[in-house]
Amino acid sequence: MQSRNNIKQRNKVIQGLRSFQDTLPKNVKKLIKKKGHIFSETLNNWKYIVGNDLFKVCYPKSFKNSNKLSTSCLLIMVKRGHEVDMEYSKNQIIEKINSYFGYSVIEKVKLISFDDNQTNFKKNKINNNDTINNKYMDKFIDIKNDKIKKSLIELSKVFKKK
Repeated sequence: MQSRNNIKQRNKVIQGLRSFQDTLPKNVKKLIKKKGHIFSETLNNWKYIVGNDLFKVCYPKSFKNSNKLSTSCLLIMVKRGHEVDMEYSKNQIIEKINSYFGYSVIEKVKLISFDDNQTNFKKNKINNNDTINNKYMDKFIDIKNDKIKKSLIELSKVFKKK
């Protein structure tokens, strides 16, 4: 690998394969180090922080870092009916997260309740085999090459099955 100096973007450019960290601009790296690290670590260790019972009924939605006007806050989505349990365990969650990181990361926890029925997304099942073909058939008609046209129709059938 060769390295050379590039004055425009970075001090040093490495030619060849680079890690993802080296390709990011400096401003993005700073943001990830400040906010992204705390939230991602909280997500990874959420089951150990809240326990098995609360893990089934809640999950962290976002993390807002502290600034001059507000304190750092963790938003937690809670299933309707389990808000009281989460309200009683707020202080324990704050203590566990702060002890995990070793310093005061979170000062407040906000709870947002949601209905469990809203999270179930239903897939639309298509029983007709020609539905996808009819959807894109007007685009396939413009193709003059028969081999390409047939292969696109077969590809659309494969995508329909998945």
